[in-house]
Amino acid sequence: MSDAAERINVVAVLGAGTMGAGIAQVAAVSGLRTRMYDVAEQFLERGRAAIADSLRRLVARGRLESATREAALAGLEPTTRLEDLADADFVIEAAPEELPLKQSLFKRLDELCPPHTILASNTSSLSITELASATRRPQQVVGLHFFNPPALMQLVEVIGGQLASAESLETTRALARRLGKRPVTARDTPGFIVNRVARPFYLESLRMLGEGLAPVETVDRAAREVAGFRMGPFELLDLIGIDVNLAVSQTVYEAWYQEPRFRPHPIQRAMVRAGQVGRKSGRGFYDYSATPPTPCYPPPQGSPIALLDPSAAPWPEWAARLAPSGQADPLAVALAARLVATLANEAALALQEGVASREDIDAAMKLGTAYPHGPLEWADQVGLPLVVRTLEALQQTVSPERYQPAQVLRRLVALEHRIT
Repeated sequence: MSDAAERINVVAVLGAGTMGAGIAQVAAVSGLRTRMYDVAEQFLERGRAAIADSLRRLVARGRLESATREAALAGLEPTTRLEDLADADFVIEAAPEELPLKQSLFKRLDELCPPHTILASNTSSLSITELASATRRPQQVVGLHFFNPPALMQLVEVIGGQLASAESLETTRALARRLGKRPVTARDTPGFIVNRVARPFYLESLRMLGEGLAPVETVDRAAREVAGFRMGPFELLDLIGIDVNLAVSQTVYEAWYQEPRFRPHPIQRAMVRAGQVGRKSGRGFYDYSATPPTPCYPPPQGSPIALLDPSAAPWPEWAARLAPSGQADPLAVALAARLVATLANEAALALQEGVASREDIDAAMKLGTAYPHGPLEWADQVGLPLVVRTLEALQQTVSPERYQPAQVLRRLVALEHRIT
């Protein structure tokens, strides 16, 4: 742990909602004095009650000592006064994803907090550099992106703006480890690691549905049973909220100047407009009034002959990699292969652009999204030549602009090297 991290005694968290309360809980359990700020007492009371209930459940499951629970609650200091954060050594902002709101908070915190204080944002999509521009200490403004629920998810993304100092980033990583988390470091680029690299899991599935290749339950089953994901993409979209996922996709798309790979799909927008946004509305790609939930999105008509044509893409080779037992049907293999190939390519592009290291990209996707393998690790396992040939086939048969293989993949194939 860095000396600066050891000197952190008071952590302040702005926001007592789901993420803010969860982050405050993690800090308090770690033995830090934790100030939790929100604009109204009712929000603070709700956040403290959520923390108390979460800690009670952890004790009941044997995952936390009763004494630690009591100490954490005693160390939690709710407040509606920003001035009460003036002695914080480290501030984590978890306010709504609105740039002007966050910038106004950072400006005020910059005025209140002592010179050594690091200001961090839990944003999942906004530019850390833009947030830092509202302060006189851009070298001490970082991103510290937790995943929901913060008490259980091990991953945090540490993001440095363009002017963030190496010392601030190292202190932030050290604090993350002190909180019991696994930090990964990312450049300040749209989506950071997880929200960027995960885009193909959702968007490619929507494209396959929109192309009429398979119904939602077939794509989900292929993702689970052939590729090994815990949930299928449409099941996960319903769980996250189709509206929430669309908003993230739209943010990433616009931040990347309408890069075709990140273009949201019309199916999502139509479902949001219809109010069919997943589990929280009772209906999305599945109908949750039934037990178990039943698929309710209209299945495509016709047969996906082109997808299965070996001359269109090397699908039979994927069967040997993903389903060596030979039990998976060819359509399921082709659907799973398309997901894996596009995820591997997006991860390779992030690596090529210096967004993060290979180790951090793979760790982020395994810890943040529970992927069975890191996408770069996966690419090595199935073989980089197969990934590149698949992307080139998709360029020819589906879209020349969305499936351009990363140059790092092409170079490694030419040199007969692995990503490792």
